[in-house]
Amino acid sequence: MRIDLVTIVVAEYDPAIEFFTGVLGFELVEDSPSLTDDGCPKRWVVVRPPGAGTGLLLARADGARQHAVVGEQVAGRVGFFLRVDDFDAAYHRMVAAGVEFVRPPRTESYGRVAVFRDVAGNRWDLLGPAN
Repeated sequence: MRIDLVTIVVAEYDPAIEFFTGVLGFELVEDSPSLTDDGCPKRWVVVRPPGAGTGLLLARADGARQHAVVGEQVAGRVGFFLRVDDFDAAYHRMVAAGVEFVRPPRTESYGRVAVFRDVAGNRWDLLGPAN
């Protein structure tokens, strides 16, 4: 048993794809046309960190209820965790790309950590080994 996908509700597909692939370096695994339950067009968009098993399904918000959760899927908490081998390189690359960090890097017992927001506004921990 394994978790295959986790959904992130986004305002629009293309800016989310650009953020996850162009800024974070994820791979675009799938971008296929699809239909909502009521027959409206949508896309099935999956991104995944290189070599990772679990991916993200980027789902465009459909309707007021879904638009209300864009960026607030975990009620303002850190809900996603991105582990990297070279924390400093990843952090500096992300800062240069304009990623918003809401907490600066710090060292904890489990390693280096900094909190950033994704394109939708969700909070993530960038995690790396202790120096």
